[in-house]
Amino acid sequence: MKKYVVLLLSLGALLLLSACGEQAPPESAAPEKESVNLTVWGAEEDEALLQEIFASFQSRYAGEADFHIAFQPQSESSCKDALLGDLEGGADVFAFADDQVAALAAAGALNPIEEPGAVRAANLSAAVEAASVDGVPYAYPLTADNGYFLYYNKAYFSEEDVQTLDRMLETAAEAGRLVTMDWSSAWYVYAFFGNTGLEVGLNEDGLTNRCTWNGVGGDVDGVDVARAMLDIAASPGFASRTDEEFLAGVRDGSVIAGVSGVWNAVAIQEVWGENAGAAKLPTYTCKGRQIQMASFSGCKLIGVNAYSRHPEWAARLAEWITSGENQRLRFELRGQGPANAGAADSPEVQAAPAIAALLAQSEYSQLQRVGGKFWDPVAEFAGNMARGNPSGAELQAQLDRLVEGVTAR
Repeated sequence: MKKYVVLLLSLGALLLLSACGEQAPPESAAPEKESVNLTVWGAEEDEALLQEIFASFQSRYAGEADFHIAFQPQSESSCKDALLGDLEGGADVFAFADDQVAALAAAGALNPIEEPGAVRAANLSAAVEAASVDGVPYAYPLTADNGYFLYYNKAYFSEEDVQTLDRMLETAAEAGRLVTMDWSSAWYVYAFFGNTGLEVGLNEDGLTNRCTWNGVGGDVDGVDVARAMLDIAASPGFASRTDEEFLAGVRDGSVIAGVSGVWNAVAIQEVWGENAGAAKLPTYTCKGRQIQMASFSGCKLIGVNAYSRHPEWAARLAEWITSGENQRLRFELRGQGPANAGAADSPEVQAAPAIAALLAQSEYSQLQRVGGKFWDPVAEFAGNMARGNPSGAELQAQLDRLVEGVTAR
């Protein structure tokens, strides 16, 4: 009897276990995907390129989050002012010129890059330097081509002709055409002062400027440069034109050479075709001798707003935009020179005339590091030179006023 009871209990236990085993496990609710809204600021002409990059980013991270990426056009040159006007309401990811990195970092808009070693390993050293403050990277290098050089139409100029501005102006005047340069922008005007021994740059405070462009008693005086600019402006083969006006002149045939950057490479190639030429800047006559025109150089960078609501995804998007693959795509579609070392070393980039000209000019360039008070006084002075100094005001007095404005605190 006892054995029979034990057997029944055992069978009951087995049936109970079997019944439990047949029950389906409770369904677990799938975790909700994070909704990520990101705003990106970039140059208006980069919108189509960036939309293609956004699409590949969303494809790469599909399933990890629901992305809503909005593009808003914003000039890279004035990005700092727009962002600092409303940091919390500003873009999560933004493109800007490298001369703004120190101010953005000081204002708390940028944090140091979390993996600086990866940035240093992937990019050209000059681009990493441009993205750094006191040796610490605060942004991701995007391009290493933010400089200027000479475009020329080979139907009018030989490689020998474009070595001197005198010869170019003479040729243009004979043809009833123009060589142009933007004297309304202090960025370009540096070309005349940069290799003369006259200096401009930031003070140690990182905000105010030092400037000796009104110097006297040196190898080249400031007045010598001013007189040279007046001689150039007086040539019928020269005109001071903005970058947009330069390109319009290329298209209508009135302009056969001009100073600009790689952003116009594709458009110029479309107009001039096989006659599209590019070279370092020419020399110009100053104080009876030839002086090589200088240039400012720099990079475009991608920053991540320290106040972004999605800092990790914003950083991933910044890394994606500046990846080697997407910098190669940028070169293919926009003709811009990569900061990524692998992309910059590709045969296609090395063979591009605009990039070759930029590299040739780099020997005579200086990383742009000037404070905000630099721009307006220089533009005012150069604009008066472009008009031929119609008031007849003393050149030394104008240069003294320029320096007073540039170095104001």
